[in-house]
Amino acid sequence: FIVDKLFQLLKNKLITYSYILVYLLTNLEAMSLTNGHIISSNGHHTNGISNGHHTNGVTNGISNGHQHTNGVTNGISNGHHTNGVTNGISKKKKIITFSPGPAKLPNEVLHQAQEELVDFEGLGHSIMEMSHRSPDFEKVLNKAKTSIRELMNVPSNYRIIFLQGGGCGQFACVPMNLINLKSSRKADYLVTGSWSDKAAQEAEKYGEVRRVFSKRTHYTEIPHLSSEQIDPEASYLFYCDNETVHGVEFATVPECPPGVELVCDMSSNFMSRPVDVSKFGVIFAGAQKNVGCAGVTVVIIREDLMGHALPITPAIFDYKIQEKNNSLYNTPPTFGIYILGLVLEWIERSGGLNAMSDRSIQKSDLLYNYIDKSDGFYSCDVKPACRSKMNVVFRIKDGDEDLEKKFVDEAKKSGLLQLKGHRIVGGLRASIYNAISPEDVECLVQFLKHFKSVTLYAN
Repeated sequence: FIVDKLFQLLKNKLITYSYILVYLLTNLEAMSLTNGHIISSNGHHTNGISNGHHTNGVTNGISNGHQHTNGVTNGISNGHHTNGVTNGISKKKKIITFSPGPAKLPNEVLHQAQEELVDFEGLGHSIMEMSHRSPDFEKVLNKAKTSIRELMNVPSNYRIIFLQGGGCGQFACVPMNLINLKSSRKADYLVTGSWSDKAAQEAEKYGEVRRVFSKRTHYTEIPHLSSEQIDPEASYLFYCDNETVHGVEFATVPECPPGVELVCDMSSNFMSRPVDVSKFGVIFAGAQKNVGCAGVTVVIIREDLMGHALPITPAIFDYKIQEKNNSLYNTPPTFGIYILGLVLEWIERSGGLNAMSDRSIQKSDLLYNYIDKSDGFYSCDVKPACRSKMNVVFRIKDGDEDLEKKFVDEAKKSGLLQLKGHRIVGGLRASIYNAISPEDVECLVQFLKHFKSVTLYAN
């Protein structure tokens, strides 16, 4: 029945063959057919439709919701309990969140955290109830640090610190700890989007800040940069590797003149590709996009850069103090560090940073290629050479806000969440961090095709 209806819609040009294929693949994986009966995906035997609940009878439709259905149904029933004659499909809607952060976590990590939540490693209590100074937690912390060092090939003269405050906290920590490396107390900033702009504004409280690139209202490319453009008297050069709001990402690492340290905010593309850590003085990243949940910030710093903090620097933001105390000067975000460790293990099992990079290229190419070939219905203004592989920003019909709102609403109904663009720039955005699979992106592309077809048909 459902297939007949789908092909009637196809005949009337309301959907495409691709949409039918994705629909069937998505729905058939949620059920199995045995002796004419449906077995729900959670293993309960039913004689009809189930979403983790028993049903009696057969429906000609799909049960997926909260309404009760009685009697014969010949369409889509939204219900947990169905009484009467039924003959149909059991389906639990797949939800995919394209959140820019906090972002999707790997399912394996969520399930492991769920299993261990009330009894961590047989200790009889939760990781959240564990003293941060206990040997058991220190083992968790040290294991996470070791995973970072191994995955990124962090040299032995670099230290790894876990802090709080996110990227915005580091906008202050960096100048407080580094701007005093030279008596001039200068720093250069590459402003390529809203986050590097905020970082520069914060740094101005602590020294002289120079914006290397001229101020712009739209960030759709990264200007060419040579080391001659950097002030040799600057203590450091700061840049944000990936701008989540504007969808701009550096393809290469900027070059600094000798004596100028390179500082990078990698919050939104951390662990998404291999990095030569030795090129940097400091790398920092909030965990909540690619490697964990909100609450923990990773700092990787070359050891000789510690110990230069301004006198006004709070002890909890002093890199040297925190490193000396193994990130335990104050109570750290224990649960966040635990989740970080689980995600790092997942990355290791998945093939490491080379595998993450390959997935990122595959996913972003899939999405950008369709957008660019949509005959102008969808568009991305970011120059191809610096398009983000993490945050794909796009518009519909050059910024039709009514259509974009409808797109977000319809996508939500289809289980595709958080596709609205940042409030600063509007439009649409799909954040496709490490935990988003190529299959998830394929589902999004099929929805883009469907939405375009339906919209053009209606007009």
